[in-house]
Amino acid sequence: MTVRETKGCWENAPAPRTQHPAPIRSFRDLVVWQEAMALVELCYKRTSGFPPEERYGLMSQIRRAAISVPSNIAEGHSRRTLLAYMNHLSIALGSQAELETQIELSRRLLYLNDSEASEVLDLAGRVGRRLHALMRSLEEGKGSVSPSPNTPHSASTQHPEPNTQKEVAA
Repeated sequence: MTVRETKGCWENAPAPRTQHPAPIRSFRDLVVWQEAMALVELCYKRTSGFPPEERYGLMSQIRRAAISVPSNIAEGHSRRTLLAYMNHLSIALGSQAELETQIELSRRLLYLNDSEASEVLDLAGRVGRRLHALMRSLEEGKGSVSPSPNTPHSASTQHPEPNTQKEVAA
C-alpha cells in the first residue's frame, strides 16, 4: 500500500502498530530483576576496594543486601500465590532500603567517594521505584506474572475480596 496525502488527509495509511510487551515467562524477563542483578554487580565492584577489616563487616552486609533484592524477586515470582509473591517483593524492597543505608554509611566512612556512592544509590533508587510500581500493578490486578500454568498469581482465585460493605446500624 502506498500512502498518499489528499486534501490534508491520509488515505490507505496502514494502522499504527501497538507495541505489546513480551509476556513474562520467567523472573528473568522482569526489568526490575535485570536491574537488581546489575545492582549486585555494581555493589561487588564498588566494595572490592574496601579495607580488609571490612571483609566480614560492612562489605559483607552490602553484598548480602544487594544479593537479596533479585533473589527475593525471583523466589517470589516462583511462588504459587499472589500473597507470597507480594511478601517476597516487600522483602526485596526492605533489602533495597537496607542497601541504601549501608552505601550512605560507606560514603560517610570514606570507603566510597561521592561519585561511587551516588552511582550505586541512583541504581538502587531506580530498582526501588520499579519494585513499588510492580507491587502497585499487582495490587491493582494489572500485572502479568504467571510464569507457568501451574503457578497462578491471581488475587481473585487465591484470596477472596475483603468485605467492603459497611454494616448498617439498626
